[in-house]
Amino acid sequence: MYNVQFMIHFFDRIWAAFIFFTRLPLWRLHEPPKESYKSVVEFWPLTGWLTGGLMALTLWLCSMYFPYTVAVLFAIVVRLLITGALHEDGLADFMDGFGGGGSDRSRILAIMKDSHIGTYGVIGLILYHLLLFATLLSLSPTIAAFAIMAATPYSKMVSAPLIIMMPYARSEEEAKTKMIYRQINWWAGVSLTVQGLLPMAAFLWYTHLPWGMIVSVPCIVMYFLYLFINNKIHGYTGDCCGAVCLLTELSIYIVLCAL
Repeated sequence: MYNVQFMIHFFDRIWAAFIFFTRLPLWRLHEPPKESYKSVVEFWPLTGWLTGGLMALTLWLCSMYFPYTVAVLFAIVVRLLITGALHEDGLADFMDGFGGGGSDRSRILAIMKDSHIGTYGVIGLILYHLLLFATLLSLSPTIAAFAIMAATPYSKMVSAPLIIMMPYARSEEEAKTKMIYRQINWWAGVSLTVQGLLPMAAFLWYTHLPWGMIVSVPCIVMYFLYLFINNKIHGYTGDCCGAVCLLTELSIYIVLCAL
């Protein structure tokens, strides 16, 4: 009986992660209990297997029938549709908050919570998508597709420790989702590592590229973003996690361009 309950609870947490991080109507099939959503970060890279896989498949298939520039744009659009631009919304709020809030912690948090987008958010999204488009365009369709499948889960794995390294910057009542992620234990840490490293290891094995920079640069980017965020607001928010995820992923594509 205990094993059955454990498996049901485990399935609920995975299902909650896919509902939370995508816009697929999975909730119509099964709605996990609210408590399951507190552990969605523990399966964040696993959701990247789905979103990254569909984005990569779109790019690869469309490159056979359309100009490569169009294929890259289609792939980006597919990811935005699948995820509901969840992390892009976080990046926009992050840019607005830290760009317009100065050194005032309460002002930064207030701006990030505001649903309206500002100048910094618009500029940040434009520059991010231009860099994403340009870096993917510089790679061959096959390499770009494999890179997406590897970078998406890996960047989520790298970003997840933010909730260990800092406290939540707001109270649970002030959170946009009215929920605070639970702390990651050792088992969840091992699971996160496996989810993020498996696709990256397969990509490096397939391409025979030097792994040092590809693996380490996103970690360095995450660390400096952590220092910046912690210095400004002494904690993390969901917007910060989304922004760090996108920026660490982008750093992988930039490194691949350099290599």
